[in-house]
Amino acid sequence: MNSERRRVAVTGLGAVTPVGSTIDRMWRSLVAGRSGVDYIRRFDASTFPTTFGAEVKDFDDTRLPADPAVRRLLDRKNSFGWVAAAEALADSRLLDSPPPRIGVAIGTESRRPELLERLAGGKMYSASDDYLRYSPFLVVGVLASHYCFTGPQLTVSTACTSGTQALGVAYEAIRRGRADAMLAGGCDSLIDPLMLTGFSLLGALSTRNDSPQTASRPFDLQRDGFVLGEGAGMLVLEEFDHAVARGAPIHGEICGYASSSNAYRITDSPPDGQGAYLAMTRAIADAGLEPGDIDYINAHGTSTRQNDRSETTAIRRCFGAYASRVPISSTKSMMGHLVNAGGAVESIVCLLTIRHGVITPTINYEVEDPECDLDYVPNVSRRQRVDRALSNSFGFGGINASVVVGPGLGE
Repeated sequence: MNSERRRVAVTGLGAVTPVGSTIDRMWRSLVAGRSGVDYIRRFDASTFPTTFGAEVKDFDDTRLPADPAVRRLLDRKNSFGWVAAAEALADSRLLDSPPPRIGVAIGTESRRPELLERLAGGKMYSASDDYLRYSPFLVVGVLASHYCFTGPQLTVSTACTSGTQALGVAYEAIRRGRADAMLAGGCDSLIDPLMLTGFSLLGALSTRNDSPQTASRPFDLQRDGFVLGEGAGMLVLEEFDHAVARGAPIHGEICGYASSSNAYRITDSPPDGQGAYLAMTRAIADAGLEPGDIDYINAHGTSTRQNDRSETTAIRRCFGAYASRVPISSTKSMMGHLVNAGGAVESIVCLLTIRHGVITPTINYEVEDPECDLDYVPNVSRRQRVDRALSNSFGFGGINASVVVGPGLGE
């Protein structure tokens, strides 16, 4: 790593996911290989081609802000983001001795299913509340205002890549001296009639309605599409020396980041994995590492036929002969696809993997795909030392992002 750039520690973690609404609950479920996928309960999905998703089941709304005006502004996905952010900030103890320049960067997007339902029912549009409530910048602004953060404030909206890109811009802001700490991550909730309809029309979703918990099966030959999910993942990033000086808990370090474009089709992954290959290669180089230094890859691994093959090809190109020896797993097999939140949650998983020395599995892996023939840590967690991990996110529009994390040890 370039010595002129400041190091970036991770001092706080927070998560709301379909397998647990705290970091500890999530991690225990992932290590156990438990699926968070089940039949949809938020609305009647019985007439849809896909009737299941990965819903958050244990969300505690008492963890939301007490101020009724703020609570009224937070829709489902932003409520997840608020709670995950509060957990990360409490974990970091950053607010005990805050540096002067704290910013916020969150991956999310504008989505208005509740508003559409109201309008369809002939209910009035309340301009003041609804404009804010369904705006992509809402959760960033509310968090910055509530915690009095005066540093950079950024909303990232790049679909499946948003959470990772939010981490990337936060990492860049700190290491280049534009912020001292950043709250970064992503939040999303796709399980609504509009999104279920849209992705069904695209033919992107699994239709394994007779067995929802086995529907998400990344890299397995019998995969038939991804599973919609929801949740949030938040991290507190901090200039390394400041974190050490205040005695902060250091969960690890963001070591490298890169983003790329496929320059291909909007919804398809290129067969040669070119964009993913560039993101991984550049992120590893940004960390000052070689591919052989990576001990684990948390794959994008959506459980779609084309994406999984493209990612496998990209990993083979990037890692060469080492590709068959590096363990790879997809937590989407258990949590579904959290889209804007996915990359942030999966980066958290990488940090927990380093801390605990346990690699979470790719569940539902039964039949090898000859074109996906790497080590996907099938079905059972693996105890193994991991010092450097790579997290991949590849999104609609041909956007790719990869982040490298390490243990955060002193030099």
